[in-house]
Amino acid sequence: MGGSMKTGMLYSTRWSHQVTNEQVWKEYPRPAMVRSSYYNLNGEWDYCFSRTTHKPEHFMGRILVPFSPESPLSGVKRQLLPHEFLWYRRRAPRPSLKKGHRLLLHFGAVDQKCRIFIDGKTAGSHIGGYLPFSLDITDFLPDENPPDFELLLCVQDLSDTSWHSRGKQKLKRGGMFYTAQSGIWQTVWMEEVPASHISSVRITPDFDHACCRILVHLTGDKNAPRILQASIRPETKQDALLRDRPSFLRGQAPDSALFTVSITAGRETTVSLPDFHPWTPEDPFLYHLTLETQEDRVECYFAMRQCDIRTDKQGLPRLYLNHVPYMQTGVLDQGYWPDGLYTAPCDAALQYDILTMKSLGFNMLRKHIKIEPQRWYYHCDRLGMLVWQDMVCGGTSYRHWFVTYLATLFNALHLTIPDGPASYSLLSRREKEGRRQFYREMRDAVRTLFNHPSIVCWVPFNEGWGQFDAQKAADILRSLDPSRLIDHASGWFDQKAGDLASLHYYFFSLKIRPEAERALALTEFGGYTWHIPRHSYSRRQYGYGKYKTRASLTAGYRKLLTQTVLPAVKRGISATVYTQLSDVEDEVNGLLTYDREILKPDADTIRHLNQALKEALRP
Repeated sequence: MGGSMKTGMLYSTRWSHQVTNEQVWKEYPRPAMVRSSYYNLNGEWDYCFSRTTHKPEHFMGRILVPFSPESPLSGVKRQLLPHEFLWYRRRAPRPSLKKGHRLLLHFGAVDQKCRIFIDGKTAGSHIGGYLPFSLDITDFLPDENPPDFELLLCVQDLSDTSWHSRGKQKLKRGGMFYTAQSGIWQTVWMEEVPASHISSVRITPDFDHACCRILVHLTGDKNAPRILQASIRPETKQDALLRDRPSFLRGQAPDSALFTVSITAGRETTVSLPDFHPWTPEDPFLYHLTLETQEDRVECYFAMRQCDIRTDKQGLPRLYLNHVPYMQTGVLDQGYWPDGLYTAPCDAALQYDILTMKSLGFNMLRKHIKIEPQRWYYHCDRLGMLVWQDMVCGGTSYRHWFVTYLATLFNALHLTIPDGPASYSLLSRREKEGRRQFYREMRDAVRTLFNHPSIVCWVPFNEGWGQFDAQKAADILRSLDPSRLIDHASGWFDQKAGDLASLHYYFFSLKIRPEAERALALTEFGGYTWHIPRHSYSRRQYGYGKYKTRASLTAGYRKLLTQTVLPAVKRGISATVYTQLSDVEDEVNGLLTYDREILKPDADTIRHLNQALKEALRP
């Protein structure tokens, strides 16, 4: 325990020492769609900071991918500034492709703009720092000799000086905003695919009709057969190994299946699942899905669950899970790490956060203004943790006098401020291209994460940060995904849209006003602080309510839950989100310290109160 300080700052976790050039994020990065061909490109790359878009003649040193250059684990610890360019270079192996096959290059996420070069030729580009993207680089590859090729990236990150999505990143960090990071921060990898291959899979559970709907798209040869075989069976422990080591797939015979059906690519097929086993956080039962064409095969999974709003016996709109009233007790999860910033040091660290919160009786995480690597959602799926997924905010500099202080007062007075064109300037959304980019990224986020059963709610906006036309955003989300709930404006600037009336409670009094159709959710509250010197990032303290001991913090937490939150649940609140899972830099209001070494409040008290919250909603 402890011992993670360096020159007065917290830079490491218990997992930091496990990260080496040879062992850095080798796990398969896309567990919801596994193919046996997998070439991991994480590890040491050359890097250079430059002020031009011309390829550097000399590189500065080595960076450990996929950690951003600002993070300690990268080995660089240098901020990329908006007027600079960050160059990456490495030699990548040229696989011996089967005749007619293609080679895809995948990036989990690169913040914020990048151009990709293969042996000096421009192979593609991407804008947006939070979502995966892929390139077919087959036509750029050299002949069989030499056996490798040069992979080069040029990255620019405007951070908070522009309208691009940035989340909680800020070049001048402090308070509720944190160290800006840039560049590659998720796994880089390649895979070999047939000329005609499965490019996307969409699985929609239909709980009420005991079936699932499967939609598969093929890419490549248009003359190739469009018929696929789909096999469904219960998930096994062997499947988890398969997702970590996809080469395990090679030569494996198909297992016996509950159902095997033929489906046509491009057409949604309904598959009946009589007597299906439902998914819940207490029993996260998964189904395994194998999809095969004549040449291609991918392994997927899905679950049968339904989260909706229904009226309880008292006439209050409540959250239901699989037709049963279900209290969602959650924490705000920002996914920051002292050693890796946006990138957890390893897969075990990702799992630790989920398992620790689950052991405390929480059944939901609100992933706050960040999109995680897909392995994080996979762990939520298999371990049993509900997820409310925020979209990533952007826009020009926020006017905190308006979106924080004045908005808090208006919220207490139950006054609504429209977020249409008249408010674009006040809400930092003047730029039309910024608004268009937000919609593009929102659509891509839904497509990317659609198959994860743990996700039960989309949250497009938080506290007015870059908010605009939230009603329209809710309508778009509904058209993209009618199966999930929508919290269209978390905190304030409520436009009376979506499925939830979303309240934040830090100041004033908590006023509960049940609505006829939308359920009430307390989507942020608490934020109580305890600064522990050897486990805190700095001497600064940001949060709501200061405590100096575990006993006093636990007493404050107990009082808040018993005197305010529990009575609110009985009056209509159906979900709660405590701020927050861990400290983040100057914010010391986490249940865990930033290095994840100390749980601040008493564990049994947290479990007892979470149980009381759940029992308050049971019929």
